[in-house]
Amino acid sequence: MNLTSELIREISSSMKRNNSIDVMRGLVMIIMALDHVRDLLHTTSLTQSPTDLTTTTPALFFTRWVTYLCAPTFVFLSGVSAFLSMNIRNDLAATRRFLLTRGIWLIVLEFSVVNFGMWFDPHFDFLIAEVIAAIGVGFLILSILLTLPPRTIGLIGGMIVVLHGLIALIPVPENGLVKGLIALFAPMAFPYATGKLFLVAYPPVPWLGIMLLGYGAGHYFASAEKQQRPIFLKIGLLSLGVFTFLRAANLYGDPVNWSAQKNLLYTCLSFVNVTKYPPSLQFCLLFLGIMFLILSGVQGLKNNWTAIVSVYGKTPLFYFLVHWYLIHPLVFVMVFRQGFKSSDLVFGSNFGRPKTGSGVELWAIYAIWVFIVLLMYPLCRWYGTYKERHKEQTWLRYI
Repeated sequence: MNLTSELIREISSSMKRNNSIDVMRGLVMIIMALDHVRDLLHTTSLTQSPTDLTTTTPALFFTRWVTYLCAPTFVFLSGVSAFLSMNIRNDLAATRRFLLTRGIWLIVLEFSVVNFGMWFDPHFDFLIAEVIAAIGVGFLILSILLTLPPRTIGLIGGMIVVLHGLIALIPVPENGLVKGLIALFAPMAFPYATGKLFLVAYPPVPWLGIMLLGYGAGHYFASAEKQQRPIFLKIGLLSLGVFTFLRAANLYGDPVNWSAQKNLLYTCLSFVNVTKYPPSLQFCLLFLGIMFLILSGVQGLKNNWTAIVSVYGKTPLFYFLVHWYLIHPLVFVMVFRQGFKSSDLVFGSNFGRPKTGSGVELWAIYAIWVFIVLLMYPLCRWYGTYKERHKEQTWLRYI
């Protein structure tokens, strides 16, 4: 996830470039809220996977699938922003210091403010490492690699994206050092205290690969504005073309092959149902390809829509932190209106919902999502304006 709005504003003030990054980032921030509303409030979110073709519906599948665009976009653009900052500052030490402090800060936020916002569990019986922590770890590693040429860093990222899937071929022991190391590449859960569980949902190495790819591709974003659209279009089409070839042939790149289903629609769903945990090569090709096509479409586009979406894109970390605390109280409004009592609430991975019987239908999920996004707009606009006018308050640089 690209949460370094300070970097983007610094670049914008130093270079006359368009706001396509802010628009892209704002778009995926908006989409992201849909997934979190569904996670916390949908009737089947606690018991079924929306991408399980044996139980899902097309509408539910695409409600989840479209949000797959968010995490790879955030992470890739984080790498791009790091490159642009380095390009503008031309100061290795300052950029390294920035990445180190931001990386540590994001990890701290993940395991405090973000996890509490997800679970509302003051005991932190269930901790999860997701995209914020993955970006934080990625920044730490990138700060070490900054002495390498950007193309070399991008090549390392590409090799990780292409080859990390081979780790699945290694047998995982029940315990020991190897199991711990596998958690760097694949999701894994560990007890971290009596009755407490730590889940690595976003293993750092595969997501690091995406960030390093973004850093390596940063020079495209620093090129002349008129050159960016055809470049992004070509990269997007090439990525989708390679994805289609690998997927159609069921070749290397995803642990789950597509297959014929009960009808053509579900067969198509199977074709695009790629693996996010961890992000497979085919997943990266598909969604980074879509990202580049959108970037090519919004390049140079300036209208009321892009102005509104950019408001979210300029305050991504603020948006991410606050939106959890707007969505989660609605869980309690929902369950109490549905007749449950406080004694029925189960925290941790249940989000405070009863074990069974709670939730709202998909149409209500979309209505709540629109409400949350609209509510976040004036908050993000206020915060963005306040931060711009009070640059002397250094603590604002951390949110």
